Amino acid sequence: MDSIKGKVWRFEDHVDTDQIIPAERLVAENLDKMNEFIFEKVRPGMAQMVKDGDIIVAGKNFGCGSSREHAPRSLIQAGVSCIIAESFARIFFRNSLNVGLLLVECKVEANEGDDIEVRPKEGVVINHSNGKEFNFPQYPQFVSELVAAGGLMNLIKEGRF
Repeated sequence: MDSIKGKVWRFEDHVDTDQIIPAERLVAENLDKMNEFIFEKVRPGMAQMVKDGDIIVAGKNFGCGSSREHAPRSLIQAGVSCIIAESFARIFFRNSLNVGLLLVECKVEANEGDDIEVRPKEGVVINHSNGKEFNFPQYPQFVSELVAAGGLMNLIKEGRF
């Protein structure tokens, strides 16, 4: 994955997993359409407006709360390609990598709707709307492969883990 470009959805600090996907939506008949319910209590209508490749930019402690994998899975289903945040809750971080959602820990200046580009191999985020660049530590090779493969289960199925 050389470059990811998308529009910004902006969030502040402490976005919890129940805000991402409400617990009452996690029933068997909804698991293949969780994307329809993302952020419905805090950003009604967002699920219908997210486009493939969009990027979430947030503050500190993104993904706090429960340890369900459903939160990152619902974001992937919605088309979110990457989340950039100052910090992530550790369980959310691990669950996201395990399901193939790219996370970038970096403080980025971006507003809702900005055009942003993430270059994971270079460790750079470029906000094309304001012309600013931000650096982040690159992932180790095995983590890059994990995300590129679409998660841990795909690596196992391919016999690479």
